[in-house]
Amino acid sequence: MIDQSQQLSPPPGAVRLPVRPAAGRYLVLLVVFVCAACGLVYELELVALASSLIGDSVTQASVVLSLMVFAMGIGSLLAKRLRCRAAFGFGLLELILALVGGSSAMVLYASFAWVGESRAVLVAFSLAIGVLIGAEIPLLMSLIQRISRRDADGTVADLFAADYVGALVGGLAFPFLLLPWLGQLTSGLLTGAVNAVAGGSLVLWLFRRDLTARSRGWLLVANVLVLALLATATVMADDFERAARRAVYGDRVRVAVQTGVQEVVLTGGRSGPLDLFLDGRLRVSGRDEYRYHEALVHPAMAGPRTRVLILGGGDGLAAREVLRYRDVDEVTVVELDPGVVHLARTDPALSALNGRAYRDPRLDVVTADAFGWLREPAAPGTDADGRPGRGRYDVVIADLPDPGLTPSTKLYSLEFYGLVTAVLAPGGRLVVHAGEMGSRPRTYWMVDATLRAAGYGTGPYRIGDAGLLLAAPGRAPRLGIDPGAPPLRSLTRAGLADDAWRAERTRMPDLPPSTLVHPRYGS
Repeated sequence: MIDQSQQLSPPPGAVRLPVRPAAGRYLVLLVVFVCAACGLVYELELVALASSLIGDSVTQASVVLSLMVFAMGIGSLLAKRLRCRAAFGFGLLELILALVGGSSAMVLYASFAWVGESRAVLVAFSLAIGVLIGAEIPLLMSLIQRISRRDADGTVADLFAADYVGALVGGLAFPFLLLPWLGQLTSGLLTGAVNAVAGGSLVLWLFRRDLTARSRGWLLVANVLVLALLATATVMADDFERAARRAVYGDRVRVAVQTGVQEVVLTGGRSGPLDLFLDGRLRVSGRDEYRYHEALVHPAMAGPRTRVLILGGGDGLAAREVLRYRDVDEVTVVELDPGVVHLARTDPALSALNGRAYRDPRLDVVTADAFGWLREPAAPGTDADGRPGRGRYDVVIADLPDPGLTPSTKLYSLEFYGLVTAVLAPGGRLVVHAGEMGSRPRTYWMVDATLRAAGYGTGPYRIGDAGLLLAAPGRAPRLGIDPGAPPLRSLTRAGLADDAWRAERTRMPDLPPSTLVHPRYGS
């Protein structure tokens, strides 16, 4: 029978605790759990913000995670030097991690806004946070062994179990709780404060007898300073974000909204041209947007056009051009972000720019991912023309984000164009915005190759730097302007022929198609 008094007393050489050893052990595991959750939030914060600012989420996630894992190994080795003063070392480590991790998103955003370059900052923070996280477990192992040296294998298992469960909670809390409720900047600062409180409480209370009076004083003052800095940054986060936004977009910012999908910013519009930015990228320039939208829409409208499907285009500008045809009976806009649609409906300047398209009774809006919407089985029954389900469309306009952005690659895949074929009426046409021809010609011709692999004939053309493709199943469509087209401001038949010639002369032959399992854009 085990002597209970012997079980509850600390082993020889162990630290004297204000609680029983068993309770102290659980408190250490609780701190492991909290620190692991905070560490994963820091990682996800960097990935999310870098993807928004720089683009290409796969690359940013790979850079952040690979650098952090590498740096964690370095941190684990460096922690050997602190094990002789594990309590003080862990307290100092958590303070630095709370400050660095908590402020990482704010510094990254500041670098993007005022310097214009954030990749070096991203790498530096990934390495620094990785080193600090990597040093946590060796020091926590030393601390828990100061409580009890029995069952070393079980202690290791408990530490890693708490670490993994904490990482799970942090990984779920970031996208479902912190990001939607607090935003990227405040959620990082709050996580840093939680990190500092957890580390400071463990060291300054549970292991206070392991510290000299001077060490306790230094750590206490440092904790107060770090928490004060994080609290001050939290209070100033909104002002900082407004200042950074002005640095990025200028002084003409009129509307800035973080939807559940992206950051939407409107500048100008009341006394000057309106510009629409999505996640920091200029999507619409009110000065000359008509050039792009006329070129996107009107060549595809040369032919039957009773029913038109617009994939993307929540700003209503493509719909404006479509609705100028009086023989169009129905227009369906499938837009992922309801926030963009809301602005297009209600913002006076944007609504005026799109000709108040959303007031037209012929237009119907569906809030959905275009790929998922096309995959949905058609509803039973027939439409007004006796066609099954939602029916087929004479024209499909893919006014989607650039194919070089990772979340958009599935919308330029072989499988996606197969789904589009299923909703095209006989003789129907598809027009695709295929990226920037001047800066990324390979991406443009990769879209062309993918359409051809899906059974389309294509007619390439461009407007400025924007590359466009007019396509039809089984045949190359005639590129032109319908005689019944409304008056156009910039697009002419001669200009369209010249745009087609200028696009064709850059052709890159023998490119493979892009698929869901092998996306090739950006390669």
